[in-house]
Amino acid sequence: MVKVGNVMAGILAGLALGVVPAAAQQAAPQGDASHGKQLFIADGCFECHGTVGQGGVGYRLAPGPLPVAVITAYIRNPAGEMPPYTSKVVSDKDIADIHAYLASVPAPPKLADIPELN
Repeated sequence: MVKVGNVMAGILAGLALGVVPAAAQQAAPQGDASHGKQLFIADGCFECHGTVGQGGVGYRLAPGPLPVAVITAYIRNPAGEMPPYTSKVVSDKDIADIHAYLASVPAPPKLADIPELN
């Protein structure tokens, strides 16, 4: 099994070295968070990544997702147990919508702001 840190380090190194596929380097289409949430559920992303991208069997994706180009590159050529999703299955526009949804997920409250914990 591939460790999360190694996978993310590989993705970021690939970006730095310019080895991300050309399609992923192009400007991503603007995303629709509402449609992205529907896709995240309908395409089964939530099964591994949690309903709000909080992680589970799969990596934590939200809040603060990686750039859409990185997510696109990983979806197309994943490491580990995730199957690849070609553009015929999940379009670049759909990925942009999913990214917009993940970007819309608010950060959890700070521990100091939760009265029951203080």
